[in-house]
Amino acid sequence: MRYPLPEKIKAFGDVFTRAGFHLFIVGGCIRDYLIGIPNHDYDFATDARPDEVTSLFRKVLPTGIEHGTVTVRWFGESYEVTTFRNEGIYLDMRHPSSVSFIRSLDEDLKRRDFTINAFAVDCQDGTIIDRHEGMRDLKEHLVRAIGNPEERFQEDALRILRALRFSSKLDFAIEPGTLQAMERLRENLHHVSEERIHEELVKLIGSDHPARGLFEMDRTKIMDVILPELAKGREVMQNGMHHDTVLHHNIAACQVAANHHYPLYVRMAALFHDIGKSYTVAYNDVANTYYGHDTCGANLTRSILKRLKASNEEVEQVSHLVEHHMFHYTPDWSDAAVRRFINRIGKEHIDDLFRMRFCDEESMCGVADYRTVEDLDLRIKKVLQAEDALCLKDLAVGGKELMEAGLEKGPVLGKTLDYLLDCVIEDPAQNTKEKLLELALAYRGKQ
Repeated sequence: MRYPLPEKIKAFGDVFTRAGFHLFIVGGCIRDYLIGIPNHDYDFATDARPDEVTSLFRKVLPTGIEHGTVTVRWFGESYEVTTFRNEGIYLDMRHPSSVSFIRSLDEDLKRRDFTINAFAVDCQDGTIIDRHEGMRDLKEHLVRAIGNPEERFQEDALRILRALRFSSKLDFAIEPGTLQAMERLRENLHHVSEERIHEELVKLIGSDHPARGLFEMDRTKIMDVILPELAKGREVMQNGMHHDTVLHHNIAACQVAANHHYPLYVRMAALFHDIGKSYTVAYNDVANTYYGHDTCGANLTRSILKRLKASNEEVEQVSHLVEHHMFHYTPDWSDAAVRRFINRIGKEHIDDLFRMRFCDEESMCGVADYRTVEDLDLRIKKVLQAEDALCLKDLAVGGKELMEAGLEKGPVLGKTLDYLLDCVIEDPAQNTKEKLLELALAYRGKQ
């Protein structure tokens, strides 16, 4: 079987051939081609040593030269080229103690993680090389470790999460022996940096089938190692409108978000939205109660994401959605109540919050109540069109004007601005400089 080599790749490979070397495409683009997924992200492997690769081209960057990787600039493209290598023992379950360069493709492929990632393509004629029955596993929809799975996971514990991620991305099962080794060695994940764990989780949650990987993460107790707060939900069987555990409901909500191709932060919020229930549950024969689980869940989410070294934006946006997912709209809300809702949520977060609500309801009932949200959405649009003041920057006065009117800088100034905003949200007509200064001075007199 042959891979359709673009002409520019053939020309790139010819440079190596003329110099007496061999060049191969390796990595996920071959796997994806075989199952019909577009992927033009090429990685290359060669028997040429890094210094030999450098001598073949005008511009080569030593991006990972200690591991045999250089980046070649070739007619406007950047290609990562790695020399075939053997690796020493993994003392920290993540990084080899040494790297030695070799001339054998077969030996190089042996060190890779899973059979479906161990293909190579000869850049001379496009021949697909499969030394580890990867095509068989692609046909059987299996993620299987190369050789002895325990050895692969002892070498690099992150491969445990990579297996779950590929299972979710491709909707593949994990081969039983591989899965058992993942379960036995799950504690090795303590040796993996939080940043790398976060990176794999984001890719898993952003895949088309996150529930597959998350359910396996639960079944193998891998979740207990990296997300113990989420795993705690398997202990709480819900009643009332729910018919599953807190954990399974959270996973189901995340899958609904993936089914609708919602943004990553919505998917993450869906996964964590009821995480606080396990910490606030009060058991009852009719229906358990979980008072304050939204606030508790937001705090847990914030703690988890900070532990995983997520960006500040991710931490705040995901925890914000979790904190406010329990909003309860009724048609008798006043316009002021709608304005307060916009102020509390932030107009930039409203669409994602609605998506979060749809995930929650659909995972629980099989269908979401779109009509209620659509009614609220129409009212929000009406308020936004009126350009009423909804936040401090919309007020007709600011801190400078208040200080000029005699208010001192400090906590009282901030409280006064909050009071003025509340007055204007209640009655937009009060948003004039004269009226707000009058209200501010009266408010100061009461402090």
